[in-house]
Amino acid sequence: QVQLVESGGGLVQAGGSLRLSCAASGLFFSIRTMGWYRQAPGKQRELVASITSGGSTNYADSVKGRFTISRDNAKNTVSLQMNSLKPEDTAVYYCNQEFRGEPRYWGQGTQVTVSS
Repeated sequence: QVQLVESGGGLVQAGGSLRLSCAASGLFFSIRTMGWYRQAPGKQRELVASITSGGSTNYADSVKGRFTISRDNAKNTVSLQMNSLKPEDTAVYYCNQEFRGEPRYWGQGTQVTVSS
């Protein structure tokens, strides 16, 4: 059974930074793609960034150059460094672990609020 626990959300002014972390349980963390998704009120959940077992990364166009995803396979953690935050980044951010190519396991989410 996989459990994902996010931390690091909060309230920040536009232009500021936050770092989200996700701690994962389970045996297969190091071989699975991890991702961060977000969902703003009234909008669909969207992929923010993902990182494969080999360290290849993928970012939504809206966050490229501002956000950085990383993972530590020894600690079973994945992080999202968010810089130059904008009010439109306000959302609940979810950690995700893929299984057989699909976003299968989810954390409970952490709120990120960016004030203008």
